[in-house]
Amino acid sequence: MLHQENSSPGRVGHMLMEEGFDLDIRRPPLGDVLPETLDGHAGTVVFGGPMSANDEDEFVRRETNWLEIPLKENRPFLGICLGAQMLVNHLGGRVEGHGEGLVEIGWYPLKATEAGRKLMHWPEMVYQFHREGFSLPRDATLLATAETYPNQAFRYGDNAWGIQFHGELTQMMMQRWVVRGAHRFELPGAQPGRDHLGGRLIWDMHLKRWLDEFLRMIFGKPAVGKSKTQLLRTAELDPKATHVWRGRPLCACPSVTIARSIAPVPKRASRYVADNLVCYTRWAFRVGHKIDGSGNASCRSPLS
Repeated sequence: MLHQENSSPGRVGHMLMEEGFDLDIRRPPLGDVLPETLDGHAGTVVFGGPMSANDEDEFVRRETNWLEIPLKENRPFLGICLGAQMLVNHLGGRVEGHGEGLVEIGWYPLKATEAGRKLMHWPEMVYQFHREGFSLPRDATLLATAETYPNQAFRYGDNAWGIQFHGELTQMMMQRWVVRGAHRFELPGAQPGRDHLGGRLIWDMHLKRWLDEFLRMIFGKPAVGKSKTQLLRTAELDPKATHVWRGRPLCACPSVTIARSIAPVPKRASRYVADNLVCYTRWAFRVGHKIDGSGNASCRSPLS
């Protein structure tokens, strides 16, 4: 589940597809319908977003309540940042800002708990981009901690996981976050943009290695005898409708569908097109926006 029209599953999507999974993406803010069951799906990943898990928006409440399905069916679930905070709210915990107004935006130290160390090796530095943290839900196991926001990763039951930090960002995604989120670097505790990109050169290889191992532990591989297993199913939106979140138009085109078919990236593709491709490699998975012969997208996002 993604929460903006131009969001990408990033490296999480790359790694899961490399394992043989198909991605089925839903964007609740754009009106995508959530499945009534996860039969036929290997699990769920709920990503972050600029909204708060405490917001009164209809899709926030709907998505938080929907988490009962993966929990009840005991399917693998991973919540990242906002996704983890939604899980905490669903489990009766609290999502709130720091008492002194501090944020974590940049690279910060992470320390695994004893329970976390028994599972795997954790990175010493992780990338953060949040203004709120969460309490540890009842019966959950804390896996990693930090100084400013002590609850960084947890496990609930056998198959539900939540992490506060971001391992999914590709380099292009981080560059986009640094540009669009520059106004937040003035917040207390935030790091300047140059440290975001500079820190990536030092610590990202360890974070990426951890993420790959973490996803393998949670989702494993597609079931034997099935060449592909979907993680989510995409619902189509009315192409003539303009979908709005908090008064801002998101997009008037169909919701994103990620197919297994592969198409080469046009050499003359615009920066906008490149930013909306799931894979930033030699091959790209098309994501809803058609690319014409000139390399231009058929739809321009007002949020780009």
